[in-house]
Amino acid sequence: MKQINHQYINGFYNKSNGFTLVELLVVLSILALLLTLAVPKYFTSIEKAKDATLKQDLNTLRESLDKYYADNGQYPRTLDDLVERKYIRKLPVDPITEKNNTWIFTPPEPPLEGDIYDIHSGSKGVAKDGTRYEDW
Repeated sequence: MKQINHQYINGFYNKSNGFTLVELLVVLSILALLLTLAVPKYFTSIEKAKDATLKQDLNTLRESLDKYYADNGQYPRTLDDLVERKYIRKLPVDPITEKNNTWIFTPPEPPLEGDIYDIHSGSKGVAKDGTRYEDW
């Protein structure tokens, strides 16, 4: 049979193994408090990162479209034309829709040739600043 060592200190028995329920509740309440402060900031930072990524991707794609037009005298028929001719390495994923086939294209006005003059996100969502992603 296992014998438990008890120490008699100041008139009380002191068990040296384990935590009391009060100690566990205090630790759990501190963890809960920290989580309620950290989790909202985490999700907000993810949304800000997606917004920044979308702005950068749109800027890169628009610059590539302009360079393609300057070199070829017409705008590309598809985004794959930009990849094939090495204007971009690969077709970026829209960070809001998380797909690379949801981009919305604006065709050029005549007499300009081609199919893709401008590009926008395919998301119907609204950014933190109140603007719609498809208007960026």
